[in-house]
Amino acid sequence: MSSSGWTDLEKLFREERDRILATLIGLLGDFDLAEEMMQEAFVVALDQWPVQGQPENPRAWLVSTARHKAVDRIRRDALHREKLTEVTMEREEAPMPLEGDSSPLTDDRLRLIFTCCHPSLALEGQVALTLRTLCGLTTEEIARVFLVPLPTMAQRLVRVKNKIRSAKIPYRVPPAELLPERLDAVMTTVYLIFTEGYAATGGETLIRGELCSEAIRLGRILVELLPERAEPAALEALMLLHDSRRCARVGSDGEIVLLEHQDRGVWNRGQIEEGIGLLERSLSRGGARCRYALEAAIAAVHAQAASYEQTDWREIAALYSRLLQLHPSPVVQLNRAVAVAMAEGPEFGLRILDDLERQGELQEYHLLPAAQADLLRRMGRFSDAAGYYARAIALVGNGPERRFLERALADASGR
Repeated sequence: MSSSGWTDLEKLFREERDRILATLIGLLGDFDLAEEMMQEAFVVALDQWPVQGQPENPRAWLVSTARHKAVDRIRRDALHREKLTEVTMEREEAPMPLEGDSSPLTDDRLRLIFTCCHPSLALEGQVALTLRTLCGLTTEEIARVFLVPLPTMAQRLVRVKNKIRSAKIPYRVPPAELLPERLDAVMTTVYLIFTEGYAATGGETLIRGELCSEAIRLGRILVELLPERAEPAALEALMLLHDSRRCARVGSDGEIVLLEHQDRGVWNRGQIEEGIGLLERSLSRGGARCRYALEAAIAAVHAQAASYEQTDWREIAALYSRLLQLHPSPVVQLNRAVAVAMAEGPEFGLRILDDLERQGELQEYHLLPAAQADLLRRMGRFSDAAGYYARAIALVGNGPERRFLERALADASGR
């Protein structure tokens, strides 16, 4: 088979993956089994199609092949005879969740995210499972996103999957009237996809642009799907305003460029204007108490400042205080501390950060000691700063961030 033929098959598999996986989850009721059998079906297709030709309905062929392989797998395991009966008999005529339904969702990826964010599961479980199964994030990356140890996240994922199996939670694309009850989990998932793209938790690149672009695309669809809701517009505004700085955040050498040193001339003004427009739209629909609207407002202050020195840090600190009231979080408190430090002096921000350290909620989060180190450096306490830089280096998982901290440590140690 020609290289172009292989490329066409790979493109087909990428395009159909989400739809096929959703169908198999609905048929088998088991995330792990569905994903494994889908991969086996893809392998069979790569072996057979170049010789026998591509079937008329490739998706149906892949689903059927994966389903039969699942039945064979279950049949071989005598401990799962009850499940074999369920799959082969009770679900023999089960409708495929992405075929012929009346859902207003037309995008395959978003349909599957709504499907997986089932309200019978705890919010964090819904989001973690969706990120792991659909978005390609590793368990370690998800653990870092949620600021929990890797074993904790691994156990959480196992518990969620076990509940799906034991409670026989049905996975189908929800109809229009049920979308709002899943919106919070879906938006959290989309934002965490963006967050991992904007500041990767691991690897040798700071930015995973494909994840940022995908999250923004999904957010745009949510805005169109729910035009009267304030939250989707606020979320899209937040992502656009952050993404507008993407090109300035990394130098030609792939290393981090801090906000104070970024060339604002290369910020994407189109994204800034669109983001501010969506923020205003959200606020006009009652979004003033929406966490995404407040975060977008903070990003807008940065975007509209002519220079780093002219940034209204007092306004940013005030917005973080409002956000903290509505959405208590140690990460929000950390960000507020940095804004307070810029507005009132590093010693004021450092007090807040030291309180956070004593609370112990961010023990695995490298940005806490990194922020403490930076404020100590600004205060001229270089020896103390070096200790915190070393602590941050021990926690960081991203290559460019590690190298930045190592340079800062070397500079502080040499003073």
